[in-house]
Amino acid sequence: MEHIATTSIVLPFLVFFPFLGAVVSYIIGRSNKGARDLWTWILSAVVFVASLMLVGKETVYEISCFCGLGMSFAADGFGTILAVLTSSIWLITTLFSKEYMAAERNRNRYYFFVFLTLGATMGIFLSADLFTTFIFFEIMSFTSFVLVMHDEEAFTMRAAKTYLAVAVIGGLVTLMGLFMMYQKAGTLNMSELTAFMQAQENPADFYAIGVLILFGFAAKAGLFPLHIWLPNAYTVAPAPSSALLSCLLTKTGVFGTIIVSCKLFLHDAAWGNFILILGIITMVMGAVLAVFSVNLKRTLACSSMSQIGFIIIAIGMQGLLGEHNALAASGTFLHFLNHSLFKLLLFIGAGVIFMNLRELNLNKVRGYGKDKPLLKFIFLMPILGIGGIPLWNGYISKTLIHESMVEYIEVLAEAGQSTTFMHCAEALFLFSGGLTLAYMTKIFVCIFIEDNPYGMPQSVRKGPYMSKMMAVILAAIAILLPVLGCLPHQTQDVLAAMGAHFMNAHTPDHAIHYFAWVNLKGAVISICVAVVVYFLFIRKVLMRKDANGNLVYVDCWPEWCNIEDKIYRPLLLTVLPYIGGFFARIAGNLLDGIISVLRMLIFNDDNGRVIPPEDKYFSAYTDYEADHEMYREGFATSLLLIGIGLTVAVIYIIVG
Repeated sequence: MEHIATTSIVLPFLVFFPFLGAVVSYIIGRSNKGARDLWTWILSAVVFVASLMLVGKETVYEISCFCGLGMSFAADGFGTILAVLTSSIWLITTLFSKEYMAAERNRNRYYFFVFLTLGATMGIFLSADLFTTFIFFEIMSFTSFVLVMHDEEAFTMRAAKTYLAVAVIGGLVTLMGLFMMYQKAGTLNMSELTAFMQAQENPADFYAIGVLILFGFAAKAGLFPLHIWLPNAYTVAPAPSSALLSCLLTKTGVFGTIIVSCKLFLHDAAWGNFILILGIITMVMGAVLAVFSVNLKRTLACSSMSQIGFIIIAIGMQGLLGEHNALAASGTFLHFLNHSLFKLLLFIGAGVIFMNLRELNLNKVRGYGKDKPLLKFIFLMPILGIGGIPLWNGYISKTLIHESMVEYIEVLAEAGQSTTFMHCAEALFLFSGGLTLAYMTKIFVCIFIEDNPYGMPQSVRKGPYMSKMMAVILAAIAILLPVLGCLPHQTQDVLAAMGAHFMNAHTPDHAIHYFAWVNLKGAVISICVAVVVYFLFIRKVLMRKDANGNLVYVDCWPEWCNIEDKIYRPLLLTVLPYIGGFFARIAGNLLDGIISVLRMLIFNDDNGRVIPPEDKYFSAYTDYEADHEMYREGFATSLLLIGIGLTVAVIYIIVG
């Protein structure tokens, strides 16, 4: 039976009510901090309850004539789950923010931008067209920037500026792609774009436009090589903000990647191969960076980058498998959700440690959790989940992604085509799964098993290390992870079916035997890799004796591998300005010649003498020397802008 979408005011409410609530929060906070905290809880709870009202419904809402194209929102199963996920995570992080931010300054500003970011995130996940997506995507970039730079320390500001620069550049490139797509298709509505692209004889003609649109989303998702902002931004942001960044804000980039891959280039094998390669590089690079890190939040940040790579691989597999993409689509959606649960627990757990010790270096937090069984449980469950251990939820989503790769290898073999590349991709997938378990084991052993050779860290916080309310909430979520893993058909398969339609996929033709040996084999290989990497590399290479003979964790990552400092900053801050200055000097020299000729023609008489200002033709002109300099600068600027415009025009002609 076909479902008919109904108009619902809940959609714009979920988007714009947080904006209004942010203003109210700021006004209340100016006079009463306690009332402000209570209001933020109420606001988060109201948004959560409103999101639940979408469950089981297909709804739409349009705001016509906004900026000419209007805004449109829609929620089917996929959008509803994302709305509920967003509102629930926001509620939990808001509750945690009260105790975490108690010792911080600028709390009023923090809450103001937290809820602006909530409204923007909802606007992205509930958007029905790319114009609406882009508007809220850009709002989210600017509002979340303030969350990243909260403490305003020098290193924090540097990381936040990198985050903003990548977001702004990515947004501008995406906007160019949207302009070009609108010019071609006459619409930015997602459903209409799918129909338009399916009618094209050669989708390859739109690859350049697709890359431009993808650019901004890839930057937000932290895909290589646009990942440079992610490790530092996650590390310096307050723990609740880091949780939001990892659980949801980077997922907006994944959401955009799904739109481009599953709406514009549906079942396109060449595009799927391109996305697959990006995913593989991001997955491996993030895992390697996490293995080397000695900072708790930085390790979790690099882990997020790697896990995003897993999801991107699943998106790429959808394109390669075409209409038989059920496993890949289910793996995409489930790992999207599972990763959010993992990082919610891990980043808030890291926030609990920082809140008590004001430290994140593994050597300084070492042994802190030995006598804290609840905190140990809260860390252990997501570690087992993200490591892909059977009977935990991460195993289910990773198995689906892995099996989609195996399925495509069989398709290639039956068609008589080479399977070498896909076998290598599968090997890297399993290897990265092993690295994931290895660096997570490193974290767990360091904090909860090892003794600190310099004595047990002393808490700077009086009373319990965590409030009872947060303990209950985090423990409940931690218990949920093995439940989802032990009952996949009753839980995760149902969720995957709800999200399949958005990705133009169908549900699997038959039930997946998750715990059959053919599926368990991949997890066993990753576990073996983890054992080797942990004991032979992390314990032998990444731990060394200090001056006192104590084994400590060391960061051996070579400085020359920092592409932000070695490539991006020199390119954007030195090379490009030099090139621009070079052409500006050429323009200036040409202008000098032009000005000299003009002065001879206009300001000199027939005998070469300068016409005095009191001449009747120039009586109102009294400061032509100063104006000469002003016109010269203005003309050079105009030439530069003309050059940029011509460059854009040439690009447009080439790709158009």
